[in-house]
Amino acid sequence: MQDRGDLESHYRTLANALVAGRVVPFLGAGVNLCGRPSGAVWDPERKSFLPSAGELAGHLASSFGCPSSESLDLLRVTQYIAVTNGYGPLYEELHRLFDGDYPATGLHKFFASLPAMLRAQCQPPRYQLIVTTNYDDMLERAFQEAQEPYDLVTYVVEGEHRGKFMHRSSTGETILIERPNEYRPLSLSERSVILKLHGAVDRANSEWDSFVITEDHYIDYLTRTDLSNLVPATLAAKLRRSHFLFLGYSLRDWNLRVIFHRIWGEQKLSFNSWAIQLDPSELDQKFWRKRDVEILNVQLEQYVHDLHERLSLLQSKVPAS
Repeated sequence: MQDRGDLESHYRTLANALVAGRVVPFLGAGVNLCGRPSGAVWDPERKSFLPSAGELAGHLASSFGCPSSESLDLLRVTQYIAVTNGYGPLYEELHRLFDGDYPATGLHKFFASLPAMLRAQCQPPRYQLIVTTNYDDMLERAFQEAQEPYDLVTYVVEGEHRGKFMHRSSTGETILIERPNEYRPLSLSERSVILKLHGAVDRANSEWDSFVITEDHYIDYLTRTDLSNLVPATLAAKLRRSHFLFLGYSLRDWNLRVIFHRIWGEQKLSFNSWAIQLDPSELDQKFWRKRDVEILNVQLEQYVHDLHERLSLLQSKVPAS
């Protein structure tokens, strides 16, 4: 586990950077396991909590008769399904699994409460850009429950707009981002932005579902132009001038490796960044170190709890107006 003194120093640094608007969190599949009861088994029918990537792969493999040798690799399982059954049945099952009011984790609630905390500590307020590679809408629902407005920007995987991003404004208007460098409706001085790099479920209309999930999807995704030329200029600029906080990722995740390739290529990060990963393997440690990312060996729910406490302490020191 991480040395307590190192953690305290990190919490102070990160809390101040959050208040200054210089941190972009990246949420991976592991964040949905935050706070899950020990020994709890995912049930696709009850929808008490979201699955891990391995659980999702196992369920899809069983449902579509995928060979057992592929059953724990989500990309290979979904590629097998797409080849043998087509994308339609795969998308229908993914929609069914993600179309549920899963209870928000403490991590999702924390980020939904963060805008109000930051408004209380700095004027003009600074809002978050939150990047996620998850397909569910748990973060969006946490913001809605907190009555916190946000903009949603989602990658389009299939169809005539393939390879572009779609913007759903806080008022519900949906706009295709045709010219990212000229797109101005997004402003982090007004509200938070949730950027879904690998698509998402659209629970209101399954026709708009979008999932970067098969091997072919990832190959197509990797061969497209740099992400900085696809996302709106305001978000690309934010990514270039921020610390990154990686939550719920490990080296096994294709999502993570694609993020590094699409945003930074072989360049190292220009701002200090951190990855929260309990008991990282030696390979994980070498991978993060190569990218100048510091690993914090701490349980995710404990990390979120402690960070919330530090921000609350900062908030209590702000004089009343």
